[in-house]
Amino acid sequence: MRILDKYNWNRRAHFEFFNTFVDPYFGVTFKVDVTEAYKFSRNNNVSFFVKYLHATMRAVNEVDNFKYRINEDNEVVIFDKIHASPTILRPNKTFGFSFVNYDDDILKFQNNFLKEKERVFNSTDLFPLVNSIDCIHCSSLPWVNFTGHKEPFKGGMDSIPKLAFSKMESFGAKKEMEIAVNVNHALVDGYHVGLLCEKLQFHLNSH
Repeated sequence: MRILDKYNWNRRAHFEFFNTFVDPYFGVTFKVDVTEAYKFSRNNNVSFFVKYLHATMRAVNEVDNFKYRINEDNEVVIFDKIHASPTILRPNKTFGFSFVNYDDDILKFQNNFLKEKERVFNSTDLFPLVNSIDCIHCSSLPWVNFTGHKEPFKGGMDSIPKLAFSKMESFGAKKEMEIAVNVNHALVDGYHVGLLCEKLQFHLNSH
């Protein structure tokens, strides 16, 4: 982790402007093709959720602005690696927040996820054991197809990107799903969301 030099940042004016907003977040929803990702999960004994979450984390870690956070001193910090913080649904239909350490190796990442899933299933805690800002908050809504989505906004110095995944739809042999991205405009612009979309589709198609 390092502190970004805001005074020589080409987005300094953008940061200072949007950082004064009560709600600086903006959100977009886009569609991705998950045909190859679904095939991979079926053929390799990998959870489909883990596959598309891993692809998402690979993309996130390749776009610098998604690794920026605002700390308690109002400094912009840059993390070397961003981890996943998905909601995990329990059998009783409540959920717990989790913290899943990211790994480039999808099998190691799946193992990290399964450990967190077991912890959530065996507790009533809402929050994970690790509570840090070097993550993205993400949730899955596999029951509905959505074309828009809004995340709750805590306020204050919240700068963690928030993602949501919709129900998968089949169109013949093709499978698609919607992904909603909510980001703090003080750190991330539409261009960076576009980069994330491109890289995510690439990793969804990668085996």
